[in-house]
Amino acid sequence: MILICNTSDISDNQSKGFNINSQLFFIVNKYGKFNAYKNSCPHLGIQLEMTPNQFLDSTHSLIQCSMHGALFTIENGLCVSGPCLDRSLELIDIVVKDNSIYLL
Repeated sequence: MILICNTSDISDNQSKGFNINSQLFFIVNKYGKFNAYKNSCPHLGIQLEMTPNQFLDSTHSLIQCSMHGALFTIENGLCVSGPCLDRSLELIDIVVKDNSIYLL
């Protein structure tokens, strides 16, 4: 396991990007549940954010691709709107233990 960050580093309804061993991914904190995804839109394979750590839409309820506006659920990464409808973001395996988040 590789330590990524502390849970307190990602506020509720916020996201944060990481680059560990050349692997780009991001973590979203939604009501204390942390989900991690590869930072790559299934439509074109580009990074999702235009501004660092901005992976969520304006309501902080969905993940948004800044290039084409595709929207993904936070819970499972499923695209619910946009050019990659019904495709999903790639899940990254993490574990939360003792207020720390680890990459598996």
